[in-house]
Amino acid sequence: MAEIQFARGVVEDAIPDVRLTRSRTEESGTATFYFQSPKILSNDSRDEVTGMYLIDEEGEIITREVKGKFINGKPEALEAVVIMSSPTEWERFMRFMERYAQEKGLQFTKS
Repeated sequence: MAEIQFARGVVEDAIPDVRLTRSRTEESGTATFYFQSPKILSNDSRDEVTGMYLIDEEGEIITREVKGKFINGKPEALEAVVIMSSPTEWERFMRFMERYAQEKGLQFTKS
């Protein structure tokens, strides 16, 4: 089980584009998630974005760095950033992403 939520208990169905960067020393890294037309922003959703929660059997990875993109005053997309400040946090994040990718049928490609 690996899922992404923007409000507790509300599983996001939209598949994000994820971009990873890592420092040269491999001590830190960032993951930027971009969700085009996420369910949480749909007209019938009454839930409020409180952060991004990456949930799996190991627990949660939480970020509050979530920004909305609006076009003509309507919400269109969400961007969230996860900052990993140690090799341990990076490894934990990668384990989540492996589970999420396997569950959603995704693959990793290097740029």
